[in-house]
Amino acid sequence: MELSLDQALRKGVEAHRAGRAQEADRYYTAILKANPKHPDANHNMGVLAVGIGKVEQALPFFKIALEANSSIAQFWLSYIDTLIKLDRLADAKVVFDQAKSKGAKGDGFDQVEKLLVSSVSKNSNVREPSQEQFQSLVNLYTKAQYQEALNKGSKLLEQFPNSINLHNIIGAVNKGLGKLDEAIAAYNKALAIKPDYADAYNNLGSTLKDQGKLDEAIEAYTKAISINPDNAEAYNNLGIALKGAIFKKPNGALQKTIVSLLDTGRYVKPSEIFTAASSLLKLEPTLQKHLHLGDDEIMQNPLGIISDLSELSLLRKLMNVCPLPDLELENLLKKLRYSILSNILSLKEASPKLLGFQSALALQCFTNEYIYGYTKEEEKILQALEKIVKKTLKNNQQPSPQTVLALASYKALNQYKWHTTLVVTDEIKEVFIRQVNEPNEEEKLKQDLSILEEITDRISSKVRAQYEESPYPRWVNLRLPLKPVSISKVVGEIKLKLHDNKITEVKKPEILIAGCGTGQHSIGTAARFKSSKVLAVDLSLSSLAYANRKTEELGIENINHMNADILDLKQLKKQFDIIESAGVLHHMDSPMAGWQVLTDCLKPCGLMKIALYSELARQHIVQIRQEIKELGTGSSKAEMRSFRDMIMKSERDHHKLIIQSPDFYSLSTLRDLLFHVQEHRFTVTQIKDCLNKLGLKFCGFESKNIVSNFTKINTNKGDPYDLDKWQAYEEANPRAFAGMYQFWCQKIP
Repeated sequence: MELSLDQALRKGVEAHRAGRAQEADRYYTAILKANPKHPDANHNMGVLAVGIGKVEQALPFFKIALEANSSIAQFWLSYIDTLIKLDRLADAKVVFDQAKSKGAKGDGFDQVEKLLVSSVSKNSNVREPSQEQFQSLVNLYTKAQYQEALNKGSKLLEQFPNSINLHNIIGAVNKGLGKLDEAIAAYNKALAIKPDYADAYNNLGSTLKDQGKLDEAIEAYTKAISINPDNAEAYNNLGIALKGAIFKKPNGALQKTIVSLLDTGRYVKPSEIFTAASSLLKLEPTLQKHLHLGDDEIMQNPLGIISDLSELSLLRKLMNVCPLPDLELENLLKKLRYSILSNILSLKEASPKLLGFQSALALQCFTNEYIYGYTKEEEKILQALEKIVKKTLKNNQQPSPQTVLALASYKALNQYKWHTTLVVTDEIKEVFIRQVNEPNEEEKLKQDLSILEEITDRISSKVRAQYEESPYPRWVNLRLPLKPVSISKVVGEIKLKLHDNKITEVKKPEILIAGCGTGQHSIGTAARFKSSKVLAVDLSLSSLAYANRKTEELGIENINHMNADILDLKQLKKQFDIIESAGVLHHMDSPMAGWQVLTDCLKPCGLMKIALYSELARQHIVQIRQEIKELGTGSSKAEMRSFRDMIMKSERDHHKLIIQSPDFYSLSTLRDLLFHVQEHRFTVTQIKDCLNKLGLKFCGFESKNIVSNFTKINTNKGDPYDLDKWQAYEEANPRAFAGMYQFWCQKIP
C-alpha cells in the first residue's frame, strides 16, 4: 500500500531516531520527489547530512525548508548551527539576525547568540577564501590531482594564512602525496587556530594511523567524537583503528567513546574490537580483583560484585552485543550466573543494578547460544524454579523480573511454554525482544522466502540440517560502509589487478552471494557497492530468515533472499557481474563442482570473491577433529559443551591454540569450527590449479593487513599477484591465513 506523505514522514522520523540513516533517507527522498519543497522533509534531510559529516550539503535543504516555512524555530537553529560548524560565522550572524527579525525566539537562540559573540571574538582575524575558490581546490583533490591542489592551496594560503579550511584540505592533499609529516603539520595549524575543529582531528587521526602511531590516532578520533558526537567518519575510523589495538594504560574516556561507537550499531563489528575493549577493561582494578575470586567468595557476595561490575558500562555493552571470547570473563560470568540462581528466591526486591546486569547476562548467554555449561546442582534449582514460575502464573500472578532473567540466562524464554503469559515489563523488555519477539519474527519470515527447488544432494542436505539447527552466526551489530561506492573504487581500495577493465564500466552491478548465512556478508556487500542489486542464497531457511530480519532492521532494500543449493543455481538461467562465496565451497561434497556452477553464473569479465580454508593454518583443527572422531563425540549441544570443557582444561599446545579462536565462544561457531559435517582445505598451489581449470584469473587477496605483511618481504610490484610467491610465503608463515584465504578472481572470455 502506498504511503501518504504524512505517513512517510512519520516512518522517516522513526528510522532517523533509531539511527537507521539509510532508511530515513529513503523516506525523506520519496517525499521530496512528490513535493520538492516539503519543509519537514528538507529540514530532516539537512539534519541527516550533518549527521554523516556532509555538512556543506545540508545547507540547501535548510534554505528550502525556511523558504517553505520560516515560522519553525528549529529550522533556523539547524541552519545557523550548520553555518557555525562550517566556520561561516559572518553568514551565521546574518541568518541569526534574519531569524530574530521574523520573531524567532527561545532558549536555543539565546545560546546561539552567546556562541556567535564568543566565536566571532575568537576568530576575528580568521578569513576564509570564497566558496568558489575553495571548491576549485576541493575538485582538484577529489580528482587526485594532488600536486596541482597543493600549488593552488599554497597560493591561497598567502592570502588567507589563518584559514582553517585551507590548512585542513592541504593536510589531506599532502596525505594523498604521501607527505605524512607535512599533512600532520597542516592539521595542527588548523587546530592551533580552531582547537575544536572535529574534522581536522579526524583527518589527523587517519594520518597518524598511516604512520603506525595507533595510540595517537585513536586519541585524535576520540577528540573528534567528543567535539561532534554525530561524526560518522570519526566513528568509522575509530572502529578500524581499534581492530589492532591493545592498551597498556587505563582510559575511562575512551571506554565511554567505545560504548557510543557500539551504540551506533553500524560503524563497527563488536567482535573485531573486543581485544582492544577487553584490554581496557582489564586495566580496571575492580574487574581485576573480581576475575581472581574463588567460588566461595563469589557465592557469598554476588550483589556486591555485580554492583561493582555494573559501573563498567563497556562490559555491559559488550555482553549485550557479542560473545565474549575470553576465558577469564567467561568463568566469572558462569560463577555469577550460578550465584544469582542459588540466591534468587531470597532476592525479594532487586536493585536496578542487579536487573541491568541480569539482563546483560541473559543476552550474553543467548548470543553465545548457551555455550556455558552448568552443573547438576544448577539443573535441580532450575527445575524447582520453573515449577514456582508455573504455579505463580497459574495463580494469575507474575514472577519477579529477577526470576525471569535468571531463567533466561540458562535457556531462551521462547523455549519455556509459559513465556506467552508473561507481562513484559521494562526490566525484561530487551531480553524478551531478543529471545521471543525476534525468533517469532524469523519464523514468520520463513513462510515468505522464495525457494529455487528442493535440495536433494546428500551432503548439501546434511549441511542444511546443521545450519537449520544452528544458524551461523548469531550477531547483533555490523560495520557498514559510510556510503556505497563504484566497482572501480572498490578495485582501487584493495588494489586488485584486473585483466579486463570492462567490469569497472558497470554502474548498476547485479551481485550473487552464494551462501549468505545469517546476513552479515550479504548486507555488507549490498552496502558496499553503489546502485547494486543483490541476490543472497543459502541452504538454510533459519539462516535466511535471520538474514532477512536483520536486512529489514537495517533498512537495506537492495537484497532479495532465496533458499537454494549452489549446485542448482543454473536453474536461475542468469549471469551476474559479481559473485561472492565466502566459507561455503569447502563444505560441499565437491568444491570444484560448486565453483564451476558459480563460474558459469558469472558474466564474462565479471569478478568473483572466494573464501576457502587453508590446509596449513588449520592443522591444529584437523588434529582436534580427529580426536573428536576417535572419541565418538557427537554434535549435540551437551556433547559439544562437554568436549569444550575438556579442551579448556587441557595443557596441550593445539588445544591452547584453538581457545584463541573467537569461534570457540559460541555454540554455532564452535560447531562450524570443530564439528562440521563436511570440510575440505586448500593450499595456494591448489587454488592456482583450480583457477586455471575454471578459466579464472587471480586478482589479489582481500585483506590489507595480510598483503601489507607479505609486501614487506616481497617488494616487487607484481609480487602480490604471484601465487607461487604466496605459497612460499604461507609455508614460512603457516598461520597467515588463519581466517581463510579471501581472494578475488576474474572470468576472462
